[in-house]
Amino acid sequence: MKTIDELLAAGVDGQRVFVRADLNVPMADGRITDDGRIRAVLPTVEALAEAGAKVIVASHLGRPKGAPDPAFSLRPASERLGELLGAPVAFAQDTVGPAAQETVAGLRSGQVAVIENLRFNGGETSKDDAERGAFADRLAALADVYVGDGFGAVHRKHASVYDLPARLPHYAGHLIATEVGVLRKLTEDVSRPYVVALGGAKVSDKLAVIDQLLGKADRLLIGGGMAYTFLKAKGYEVGISLLQEDQVPAVKEYIERAEKNGVELVLPVDVLVSTEFPDLKTKAPANPTTVAADAIPADQEGLDIGPETRKLYASKLADAATVFWNGPMGVFEHPDYAEGTKAVAQALLDSPAFTVVGGGDSAAAVRILGFDETAFGHISTGGGASLEYLEGKTLPGLAALED
Repeated sequence: MKTIDELLAAGVDGQRVFVRADLNVPMADGRITDDGRIRAVLPTVEALAEAGAKVIVASHLGRPKGAPDPAFSLRPASERLGELLGAPVAFAQDTVGPAAQETVAGLRSGQVAVIENLRFNGGETSKDDAERGAFADRLAALADVYVGDGFGAVHRKHASVYDLPARLPHYAGHLIATEVGVLRKLTEDVSRPYVVALGGAKVSDKLAVIDQLLGKADRLLIGGGMAYTFLKAKGYEVGISLLQEDQVPAVKEYIERAEKNGVELVLPVDVLVSTEFPDLKTKAPANPTTVAADAIPADQEGLDIGPETRKLYASKLADAATVFWNGPMGVFEHPDYAEGTKAVAQALLDSPAFTVVGGGDSAAAVRILGFDETAFGHISTGGGASLEYLEGKTLPGLAALED
C-alpha cells in the first residue's frame, strides 16, 4: 500500500484530503475520559496541515442508529483535536449535507475540519453495497485524496473505510502504517519466547485468536472474566463469576491442544472474589477476599487475579522476547481490582521484550492506571482490528488501501 510519505513527497498544497480517523473515544457525561485515539492521529493531521492540505477529518463514535443523536456527537472530539493541534478546527454539524459542504468549501490551505459522526448516516454501516456506495460517493465529493488512518475501524466493511478509498487516490496514514508494521512482527519471523497475555470479559471474543496462537505462541497467560470459563473447563467451581457455559467444550479442546502443541497455558492460581460487583462510579471500598482458583465459593464472583497469580504471570513474562497483551486481568476501573492489570503492565515494562499492548481496554488501562505509555514498545489503537489481524483475517480497510 502507498503511504502518506509518498503523498507528501508528491505535494498536497491546496488539496482537500479526507482523513478517516478513529475518534471513537470513551465518554462520560459528555466529556472525553481518554483521548489516546485522538492523539494517535495527530502525526498524520499535523503533517498534512503543515504541507498545506485542507484536512477533512472523519470518524464514527459509538453506535447511533443511522440518525443524528447528540449523545454521539463528535463535537467534543473536534474541540480536543483543536486543543492538541494548537489551532482552530472547524466543525460541520452534518456528514455530507450543507454544513459539511460549506465547512469544507471554507477551508484554506493548512486548515483542519471535522465532520459529524459518520454513523449518523445509515449508509455508513449498511450491508447493502448500493446504499453504502451512494454514501461513499457523497463523501468522495468533499475531497481530492483519501488517507486511511483509523486503524480501530479497518476490520469493518463500512462506506468510509472500504468503499471510499476506491473512489479517490488513497494512502495509508502514519498510524495505520505503524500498526501494520508492528503486527507483522507478531506474525512473521517472531522473536522468541513469544508470550501472549489475554484478558477481558468474554472468552468468545478471543476464541479465534487463541486458535491461531496455539500454533504460534510459546506461552499463553489467561486472565480477566474469560479466565473463569477456562477454570470451569478444568472442573473447578467458579461461583457466580462471569462464565460462558456454552464455550466450555471449545475451551477444553484448546487446553488439550495447548498441551499437545507444547504451548504453555497458564491460568490463575488465586483470585479476588466478592459477593457483589463493585460500584464503579463511587469506587466505594469493595473489601474483596483472596481465594485459591479451585476454591471459589458458590456465592462469590471472581473480579481480579490474586497476588500469587500476579507473581506467576510476571515470572512468565520476564524471559520473553516478544509480548502481546490484550484485555485487562480484572475490573481495573475499581482500585480494589486493579492490581492484576497493574502487575501485567509493570511486567511488560520490566521485560526486555518487544511489547505490544493490543488496544481497547488494555490501552485505556495503561493510561488510566498512570503508566508512561511511551515506555511500551507499541500501544495499538484497535483492539478488535488487532485481534482479527492476528487471526489471519483479511481486514476490509487494509485491503481497500492496497493497489
